[in-house]
Amino acid sequence: MSGLLVTPRLRVSQTYHTPQPLIPDSGGDFEEPRPDPSTEGDVQLEREIDCGKEVMCCRFNPSGTLLAAGLVSGTIKVYTVSDGSCLHTLRDDQSIAACLPVTALRFHPTTPVSMGDLLLATYAGGQVKFWHLSTQSCVRHLREDRQILAATFNPSGSHFITAGSSQEILVYDTKSMTCVNVCQPSPSLSVMDGHRSRVFGLTFHPGSEESFISGGWDDTVQFWDIRQKHSLRKISGPHVCGDALDIDPDMEQILTGSWRKQESLQVWDSQTGQKIRTVPDDFRGPSRVYSCRWLGAGHMVAAGSDINMCRIVDRNSLLTRGSLVDLPCGVYSLDISSKPSAAPLIAVTSGHRLFLVRPTGSAFS
Repeated sequence: MSGLLVTPRLRVSQTYHTPQPLIPDSGGDFEEPRPDPSTEGDVQLEREIDCGKEVMCCRFNPSGTLLAAGLVSGTIKVYTVSDGSCLHTLRDDQSIAACLPVTALRFHPTTPVSMGDLLLATYAGGQVKFWHLSTQSCVRHLREDRQILAATFNPSGSHFITAGSSQEILVYDTKSMTCVNVCQPSPSLSVMDGHRSRVFGLTFHPGSEESFISGGWDDTVQFWDIRQKHSLRKISGPHVCGDALDIDPDMEQILTGSWRKQESLQVWDSQTGQKIRTVPDDFRGPSRVYSCRWLGAGHMVAAGSDINMCRIVDRNSLLTRGSLVDLPCGVYSLDISSKPSAAPLIAVTSGHRLFLVRPTGSAFS
């Protein structure tokens, strides 16, 4: 992964190299070939899509019919979920010239179907673009003077927020594309009411237009209101290095993923900020988490590097119910699409490929 996007405090290059041809070692033996990606337990692999370049982020559209993939080259490819065909390729002269990674993708949550899907994309060069999928055109854009590493809409889509290599989180009015607030820490270093380092994770509370949380390198999760300048409170502990924050509105619990070997997946009470539990490592060993999400009422899904895998964990027993293993590279991003009549579909990125997996069994239907 680009050095723009990963923690420099830990060496990760060993998890991202591409398979090499078999060569004899000093003893004359050959390296064993890597196993192909496969599933274990209550999950099945439905489709594998080769995007041609390393995939940095992915997102389903609201209807679950399309899947957008942001590439390391700055190109966005949009695939049809039903057959895996590439329907759109989104790029313009600016993104081609910059050739910097796409860092976040979010579909506008409430755009009328008659108007077509509208996709918010951010780039490591500081660009923010709104793409209209059916015309493959950038309809609005702006640029920030920093690396943007995360972005998301509030539930209605009236506002969106961005974060990245600076301490500030910028709040925008979606219609006008104007910045209406800057969420930031107090000048005094003795007051921890905002972030003091890069921010990688952003998510709104599903039941609120104003409340959101953020996480990053400073080992805190901050609670914000888009109308306020400073954070309202914080949780100390999670080391967030990706899209690894999620809120369950029914249980009022926060799921955090940390890019570290110990305590990488944790559950917190969103009201009190108290830790409820740390999810045990998979039996294969620890994995540094880049991305995690709640999966329905009874499960969670997490993925990352070291052990390049994506696993589904039972919320009550904390045991792995299903997993996608032996992936070629670390998992930077995942997303979940759910329809009332079917089990959810999970998109997982690894190297230049997208893997679509679906949980099986009565607990997921």
